[in-house]
Amino acid sequence: MNLEQARFNMIEQQIRPWDVLDQKVLGVVADTPRELFVPETQKQLAFVDMALPLGHDEFMMEPKLEARLLQSLSVQPQDMALEIGTGSGYLTACLAKLANHVHSVEIHEDFKQSAQQRLDNAGIKNATLWHGDAAFGWSEQPGKYDVIAVTGSLPDYDDCFEQMLNAGGRLFMVVGDAPAMQAMLVTRSGSKEFDRSVLFETAINPLAGRSREPAFKL
Repeated sequence: MNLEQARFNMIEQQIRPWDVLDQKVLGVVADTPRELFVPETQKQLAFVDMALPLGHDEFMMEPKLEARLLQSLSVQPQDMALEIGTGSGYLTACLAKLANHVHSVEIHEDFKQSAQQRLDNAGIKNATLWHGDAAFGWSEQPGKYDVIAVTGSLPDYDDCFEQMLNAGGRLFMVVGDAPAMQAMLVTRSGSKEFDRSVLFETAINPLAGRSREPAFKL
């Protein structure tokens, strides 16, 4: 497979048509070798418009959704970023190239270890990976962030993540039930004020520990 042609096609045929036009984001996607962040058996699928299974019933987002997430957050070079759900480490790498530093929390220890190896191989030095459960927030230092990306869905909106935003900070999260969930952008406009907007409809797997409880039946 011609990797560069496949990468070009991914950007031009999947990502741009999904209204991702920010040149910084497109540049980071073009510059970050997605094929190094997928399981070895799936390298041929690295640029396909589909979610890729990673194990533990977890999936790597479609390229267009990852790019739309990055564009929505308007990541700046001085930003401190938090990622809830490291997964393969690909989105971590993209955030690290856009932000000052990224803290990423992963509930699966084996995911954290493999992501760390991939980030090291890609030369990413400004990402700190944590093993832990951040389904209801994350209390480790620094504790406040300019950018937060939640990579699994929540059944209902929860303000636990927006409380970790600095003034002017942005939060991307997906809320609802399949097949029509809502991708949301939350901006902290004041000490107690938040602007919440729906960006588009999508569907991603629930964040570990945040699946909707099944309705009680006799």
